[in-house]
Amino acid sequence: MGTQRRDRVVAALSDPLTGHDAAAFVHVGTDCDPGIRYASQISQQGLTAIAYDSIEREWLIRSTADEPGTHPAERVASVLADRGREGTIVTPAGVPHDAALHLENAGFELVSTDALERARAVKTAGECERITATQRAASAGIRRAASILADAVVVDGRLAVGDTVGDGSETAPDTDADLDTDPEFLTPARVRIAIDEAIVRAGALPAGNTAVNPASDTGTIDTALRPGDPIVLETAPRGPAGYYGGLVRTFVVDSDGGRERRVHVAVTQSFRSARSMLTAGPESVTAVEADLEAEVRSFGIGDSDAIETQVSGVGLEPRERPVDGGDTLDLGTVVRLDVAARVDRNDWLRIADLLECTDDGERPTWLVAPSQSLDPSAILE
Repeated sequence: MGTQRRDRVVAALSDPLTGHDAAAFVHVGTDCDPGIRYASQISQQGLTAIAYDSIEREWLIRSTADEPGTHPAERVASVLADRGREGTIVTPAGVPHDAALHLENAGFELVSTDALERARAVKTAGECERITATQRAASAGIRRAASILADAVVVDGRLAVGDTVGDGSETAPDTDADLDTDPEFLTPARVRIAIDEAIVRAGALPAGNTAVNPASDTGTIDTALRPGDPIVLETAPRGPAGYYGGLVRTFVVDSDGGRERRVHVAVTQSFRSARSMLTAGPESVTAVEADLEAEVRSFGIGDSDAIETQVSGVGLEPRERPVDGGDTLDLGTVVRLDVAARVDRNDWLRIADLLECTDDGERPTWLVAPSQSLDPSAILE
């Protein structure tokens, strides 16, 4: 475990260990469990148990990969018992039931703690670098989709693949273009695949988190996209170290400057307002979500119009603590701001970005935030 992360976990465990006069902290999970990955910092296979012995101030790690046939929790409990530890062990609330039974069978009483989740909420410099790298891959995916949309042509009121798609050139969409061959219409599925391919080329994995028009009330993944309609692109890839990004953009091809323009101004301004709010100091998730909605409504978006705001941390999960309303966005937190407003009965306009809450009094830093413009060509400039 890296020194910064190790010290952060131990510091977070201090109060629950002391308060419960606990002998140790134990967590058990698979190699997919973000808490296991965070606390062990070792690539484990299968089921793993980690323990922090509060007396020896030592971490123990046992895995089925090292000794198949025995439960890692049983082996950790045996080591602690052999050291003379007894009484209470603190664990995350979600520790598996069978692991809890092994610990209890060894004579320990279990008390839950959220210390590990609290430690993960504030990111180290190394974690921020990993999230930023993944966010670059997310941006590459969105830029690829933008290039396809910027090059699209309009055929029979639908968007089709332009002649230059694939060579990186940027041309404005033609209206009702005459093509020599049958058009290849742009569908949500086609655009999603292009985003995922670009993410992989950029060194990350889509992780099944890419969507095009996820909240649309009409059409399917095989229905051709149309000019003048908001097209929402959402992605949250995972980098090679397991850290996620998160990016959402809305584009409108051949916009007529209708209601989506006013909604877009309101949504983009809400991001500036939230950033200013966090510059003044830590705020709760609820307070920032409320500020985002209030700023959108200040542009004349009525109470009857749907607005959705979501604020959370991001790291080894696409959305992680701070995520509950009372959680505080402290210094060092990487925050995902996600704002959506309904444009009409069928369509939404949505934007999401990541920012890092840096030193007190300094403006939080956007992490790889491409243009929020509705024009797909603007993101390519």
